[in-house]
Amino acid sequence: MLMRKVTFGLCCAVFLATTAGAQVKKSEYSKSRYKVTKISRSKASVVCPVFEDSEYPYQGIGLKFGDPFALAYKFYPNKNWSFAVDAGKAASGLYNKYYRSLYNTYLPDTLSSEESINYLAHKAQPDWLVEAKFLYQWDAEKISKGLQLYAGLGWQWRLTTLEYNYNYVDGFSESLFGSFTETRFTYGPTVILGFEYSYFTLPLSAFIEVEWYTDVLLDPGYNRFQGGVGLRYVF
Repeated sequence: MLMRKVTFGLCCAVFLATTAGAQVKKSEYSKSRYKVTKISRSKASVVCPVFEDSEYPYQGIGLKFGDPFALAYKFYPNKNWSFAVDAGKAASGLYNKYYRSLYNTYLPDTLSSEESINYLAHKAQPDWLVEAKFLYQWDAEKISKGLQLYAGLGWQWRLTTLEYNYNYVDGFSESLFGSFTETRFTYGPTVILGFEYSYFTLPLSAFIEVEWYTDVLLDPGYNRFQGGVGLRYVF
């Protein structure tokens, strides 16, 4: 009998507490505190977090893929001018024909008519370059939001070690295998054209550029198109 009374009392208490809680209205503070803010679709669009006019200067560092494969640094003192430095390795495979043509320039001029040194193969190791560039940039938002075009001038320094393998024939005995190395340091001006895109949710900029390089030291008149794509973190 006692257990029935206790059980009945507990059930009544739970019922009364539930009913009272249901009748209590939530405060205005509670409503405002947990209210979900509605954002229009236009305001929720992606906004570029970099290159705000009032936030210059900026810096960017990243990688460039192509000719060369390089560490790419860029300094933006203001909206229109920038300074960039690339340092890395040239795409040696694109220069095979040129490096092959240099072989004859390294042969001695004291060979007799019976002697010959015949080219077998070569490799460029390493093939480094450093380039400094001054660039002028302008907005191209009419084409695409976050797009900038740029053009400029630069100067490139190149250091290449070439290893040549050859067959030496003296006309009297069997041919002999040999090799020699040549280190080339040269430089010249570059002309640059490109565009940069930075309309991301992260502080990144992507770029594509082409360059025209000419040698003015070891092989005056030698010209070459270069270029690549890259990505920089902007801060």
